[in-house]
Amino acid sequence: MSTVGNESIATGWDPNPSASQSLHADAYTEPRWFDVDQKHIVSNSWQWVCHAEKLRRPGSYVTTTVADMAIVVVRNATGDLRAFYNVCKHRAHHLLVGEGTARNIVCPYHAWSYNLDGQLIAARHTANLVDFDLADICLDDVLVEEFASFIFVNLDSEATSLAEQSGELAGEMAEWAPDVADLTFAHRLTYEIRSNWKNVVDNFLECYHCHVAHKDFVSLVDMDTYTVTTHGIYSSHMAKAGTSENSAYDVTDAVVTDHAVWWLWPNTCFMRYPGRGNMIVLNIIPVGPDLTYETYDFFLESAEPNNAELESIRYLDEVLQVEDINLVESVQRGMQTPAFTQGRIVNDPAGSGLSEHALHHFHGLVLDQYRGDT
Repeated sequence: MSTVGNESIATGWDPNPSASQSLHADAYTEPRWFDVDQKHIVSNSWQWVCHAEKLRRPGSYVTTTVADMAIVVVRNATGDLRAFYNVCKHRAHHLLVGEGTARNIVCPYHAWSYNLDGQLIAARHTANLVDFDLADICLDDVLVEEFASFIFVNLDSEATSLAEQSGELAGEMAEWAPDVADLTFAHRLTYEIRSNWKNVVDNFLECYHCHVAHKDFVSLVDMDTYTVTTHGIYSSHMAKAGTSENSAYDVTDAVVTDHAVWWLWPNTCFMRYPGRGNMIVLNIIPVGPDLTYETYDFFLESAEPNNAELESIRYLDEVLQVEDINLVESVQRGMQTPAFTQGRIVNDPAGSGLSEHALHHFHGLVLDQYRGDT
């Protein structure tokens, strides 16, 4: 399969989803485009880190990785959020690992110490160095923001705030999930998927495949009420819970009776399933042209899931994810053959769950970045 360049990567895509092809297969298979994804999409967008509960106390910190860059987010002594590249200014060793609390940031290599504003405050045996002043050395800042009770970072130092970029998203989430700030972390699922990250997003953004591939899911959700709406950098996927017995998990005593899902550019998904108060955060992590990691974090009313929630976690892990991973890995293999270049977008102007217009919307945002790549 020949590699397409900047001038032709958008061939076939049309602003009208009813007239459009999907992204070119090269965008999913060629290392050149994965590099663009990392440098021009992941590195220039707001990336999810954690629920705000982990960073409420001064001194609390969380580490993460964005586009292979090590990042640490801290709550400083005066209560402000700060984020830095998690790299010592002496010899580039990582500073903190995992999550926890700290009075200062101390490098485990040579014990250079920084305060929680990133300022170097101690460096052993440096008194005889020429033109060396602690005040001149500070960790490199990364943009950080609390948004809808979650923490995000952005490697682009000139990026506008997520609140500004995302329009009405925070308001939508507050309306449909008013308890998010009070939820607590309860469980994490992790997956390694042999597929490009964009195939994983594509699959998430359409339910055209649901009746065919997810028999249990379509018994949980009333597909006749499923609507998908696209906005600037996000899309909303809403449906009522089914009213008859379903084969996914027990929702007999559910307080939440809606299926409310949001995708946020480029790789964060928020899901509120029928049951007790809850929010599931899916983080889709690009690793290579044909390798993606996923984390599913479950935030619930209590740190210990009840029996119905354990059943829902089991369903997502052992049924729904198995089905979806098989789908996207098969698509990735198909895209690596000469038999596929692009496919038509299936569009319902009414915005039903059987439409692929949210996938088309995502492709348009990807192509905006590809056209700007130099």
